[in-house]
Amino acid sequence: MKYPVFKDLIIFENEDYIVVNKPPFLATLEDRTPNTTNLLKIARQYNPDLQACHRLDKDTSGCLVFAKNPEAYRHLSMQFEHRQVYKVYHAVVWGTFNFEDQLVSKAILPNAKGVAKLTPQGKPAETYFTTLENYSRHTLVECMPVTGRLHQIRVHLASLKAPIVGDTLYGGENLYLSSLKQKFNLKNDTEEQPLIKRFALHSHTIGFKLLNDEPVKIEAPYPKDFAVLVKQLRAQ
Repeated sequence: MKYPVFKDLIIFENEDYIVVNKPPFLATLEDRTPNTTNLLKIARQYNPDLQACHRLDKDTSGCLVFAKNPEAYRHLSMQFEHRQVYKVYHAVVWGTFNFEDQLVSKAILPNAKGVAKLTPQGKPAETYFTTLENYSRHTLVECMPVTGRLHQIRVHLASLKAPIVGDTLYGGENLYLSSLKQKFNLKNDTEEQPLIKRFALHSHTIGFKLLNDEPVKIEAPYPKDFAVLVKQLRAQ
């Protein structure tokens, strides 16, 4: 994998914070995969003082905040703890739905293998869902998590029978162009690849207060794979 240049990922920077548009397939922090890098390592080549204020799943793209100093890190950590950070994700799901601020309030418990399940024994978790666009067999959904549990958006959508495209862990099948285009011809001896090679989840917007209490809201444009997926679905 060719690793990105950190400077090219930056979508907001001031004296205390950097917000990047995290590419998919890159872990935020070290994970169990040997001989791989992570976003924090790349970030510290740009500025050795940077600390990740939160994390995104390896396959999730979008807004990720780094703090440049301990005071900034504490300031944002407190906002996360008190659920004052504004977070909006976009997901492409299987099925057509008309969600209007639909609340899923179901407790989540991760197991030893890092798979989340819904159980009353878990920790409380809340997410609001709103439909942004409908396609013939899919929906673009705005997801607003109130809490920050492991795989929260993914399992909450699965509980609504709306699993995310490509999220095979939680019941979301891969999507192939051949299922959208009737005249689709695959070259001989080639295997068709999914339209998106990960689950279709993107951290679109993050909002928080700077050290001077001024609010900021930052949006991350869709990465290429997510943009292509949405474009193909709109073209149906």
